[in-house]
Amino acid sequence: MDVVWTGSWVAERLGVELVGDGELRDLLGLALRRNPKRAHLLVSNVLGKHVPQKPSVVYGAGFELGERVRDLLGEAQARTAVVLGYAETATGLGHAVADGLGVAPYLHSTRRPVEGVARAGGFEESHSHATSHLLLPEDVDLLTPVPSGAPLVLVDDEFSTGNTVLNTIRALHELYPRERYVVVALADMRSVADRGRLAGFADEIGARVDLVARSAGTVLLPDGVLERGQELVAAQEAMAAVPEAEPAKPAPAPTRIELAWPAGVPDGGRHGFTPLHRAALEAALPGMAARIDEALGDARRVLVLGFEELMYAPLRLGTSLEEVSTAEVRYSTTTRSPVLALDDPGYAIRSRLVFPAHDNPADGPGDRYAYNVAGAGFDAVVAVVDSTADTPALHAPDGLLARLAAHTDHVLLAVVPSYTPSGTAAASRAAASRAVPSRAVPSLVAERQEPPMLPEPLRGPAFSSYAADDVGWLLQDLSGTALEAPTEEREEAIQSGGAHYAESLPVEYQPTPQYQELFKAALDTSAARVARAVGTVTETVLAERSPRPVLVSLARAGTPVGVLMRRWARFRYGLDLPHYAVSIVRGRGIDATALRWLAAHHDPADVVFVDGWTGKGAITRELAAALAEFEGFNPEIAVLADPGGCVRTYGTREDFLVPSACLNSTVSGLISRTVLRADLVGPDDFHGAKFYRELAGTDVSGHFVGTVADRFGEVVDAVDADVKELLAADRAPTWEGWAAVERISEEYGIHDVNLVKPGVGETTRVLLRRVPWKILAKRGAGADLDHVRMLAEQRGVSVEEVDALPYTCVGLIHPQFTRGATGADGKAVTGK
Repeated sequence: MDVVWTGSWVAERLGVELVGDGELRDLLGLALRRNPKRAHLLVSNVLGKHVPQKPSVVYGAGFELGERVRDLLGEAQARTAVVLGYAETATGLGHAVADGLGVAPYLHSTRRPVEGVARAGGFEESHSHATSHLLLPEDVDLLTPVPSGAPLVLVDDEFSTGNTVLNTIRALHELYPRERYVVVALADMRSVADRGRLAGFADEIGARVDLVARSAGTVLLPDGVLERGQELVAAQEAMAAVPEAEPAKPAPAPTRIELAWPAGVPDGGRHGFTPLHRAALEAALPGMAARIDEALGDARRVLVLGFEELMYAPLRLGTSLEEVSTAEVRYSTTTRSPVLALDDPGYAIRSRLVFPAHDNPADGPGDRYAYNVAGAGFDAVVAVVDSTADTPALHAPDGLLARLAAHTDHVLLAVVPSYTPSGTAAASRAAASRAVPSRAVPSLVAERQEPPMLPEPLRGPAFSSYAADDVGWLLQDLSGTALEAPTEEREEAIQSGGAHYAESLPVEYQPTPQYQELFKAALDTSAARVARAVGTVTETVLAERSPRPVLVSLARAGTPVGVLMRRWARFRYGLDLPHYAVSIVRGRGIDATALRWLAAHHDPADVVFVDGWTGKGAITRELAAALAEFEGFNPEIAVLADPGGCVRTYGTREDFLVPSACLNSTVSGLISRTVLRADLVGPDDFHGAKFYRELAGTDVSGHFVGTVADRFGEVVDAVDADVKELLAADRAPTWEGWAAVERISEEYGIHDVNLVKPGVGETTRVLLRRVPWKILAKRGAGADLDHVRMLAEQRGVSVEEVDALPYTCVGLIHPQFTRGATGADGKAVTGK
């Protein structure tokens, strides 16, 4: 006798037709659901959600898809892939795909907020009864393509219109662009019209998008099917639905099984699941299965019942139970999806158990369901939940355990400990500041559990274009926050006292092709000179400060120098020096949270603060004042160039062009200036900054560092001679620069010394992000000022040659700036 297809009842009554390959009807049945957006439900026979199935079949379906993805990608790319599954139906399927890939880490979306962990991103699923998906990854790098060709594999149970998956890819691609995506589904059910969208979508985002599916087909829906389906559901419920009777007496307490779940292994992929987690779980599964088998006694037909998103853990317990038990084992999970139950062989959902939610869901109390359990002849059910869901509601008279007890002789309860990332409220605020509502999917920073709990450093390529080991940024990512202001408005607010310069960001200067060529020429000319200064300051630090210093650069001008000093130590001695970047703000001090983090992880005596150059010494004084409140830190800064005579540790005291001063973020790892604003930075947060990923096409950060480092070998002898001379010399600060600034301020009628910016580096900054009045250039200054002259010409600023200037140049910002103001020379002060 032919087996009745479990979609025939719906097909006959609604005229729905399932068209596809020969396997499709074996894979899928049809049911009706109470949903205002879609009447029918495709019920998978191998997903393990609505239809109890052998665990090995369910797991094997996902694992085989993972193997196919690995074959598609090739071994090299497969080893770099990350798998993302969709809640709630595909959490187990996605995990099995990751297993089939071999070494892929796994993450799934979730509809359950986790206390202490803020939403780090999300997306909407338009046809679902419960639309909001959250993404709560613990690892900041999990969604970052490393290397850039690393593929992202997105797994759902079916690919119907493709809207959910493609919208997810689009949102992710805006933040973390990568070259390749693979969409995986048990069934590709797109219409003919929808199938043509994939290639166009790939062209739109400039990436390759592949599709891997076990079976393919489509559902042909007649006109008016939604309304007729809703009417049919209402009629069937009115005619056949009888409220489930309460148990006549309290159900016996379930047998609780102590699983001995391995410590540190997450219950699933809600916050990420790594290959190391996978190895630990695999080793523990046989022992846990043996405990379940022993508790089952002589049960012959057993259901392992998972719980909503908790699909993978019970699935793997079920596959292991199959191997150690002589019982017939099946697997399915509970769900929040309301589906009509009808006891007919041609209908996919034959029975339904209804019970209240028992995990304190975000959407409040409501009903949950277990399908095809009642009447299926199970003499034992092993209910597997996580500890968050092991609540009084689970054990209540109308709870899941009582409902199960009415339909089986033996209920067992296995509780998997819920895994929560070691995050804090500070990290949650940092993650929330990076989120873009309902679309963007950035990552959540993992943190140490030590008092006080402090955020961890951000690293490239998730934050900055530098390599991860080049620098750890003790900052929070504000990339999703609008902070830029027009130059004139910003200058007016700063000088009027209406805002501090660190509360906003200047619009990033985009250099002209002519200016970019000038930068390259300047770098070629000065690379050896910079390399010599890098070697000299690094050797001085190693000789006088610490044999293994912890480099802490002052973001952002100091950071390229810190990266180069770290590379010199590796080049010369094979040392891998720690390097971090911190924020210091004139008038506000250094980031106290960053200092606490450094003190918790390193000996403060080993910390060496690094900057690019000195001007008048304002930051030198700021750092000394700020560190007075912290024990053990040496306030002396090591700089590449000290034309102001402000420090003892330097590479040179010449005021020469350091090419990294010519540009903004594009030579500093694509990181903005640092931001300190009360509504964005709490007392336990790092100061903030933005990562300008969109400027990657013009980024020369790596080129600058690499060009200078390539010259290390040729300057070793000169460095050794410089260091020998310096160590024997009197290097006490002279503060010559400060005296010059005071003199210039008086001579030009500028009564705020903060508006006098001495030195090539500071003058360049004035031209790039302030409203300059005029430039003072040392008479006879040569190529070091080519870029200054070009910028001044572009902005309509005069360059005045003067004598007796201790700097190569000085940039002047006009005092009391307002729109349309004129300078002392009568010329209009503009921001052009």
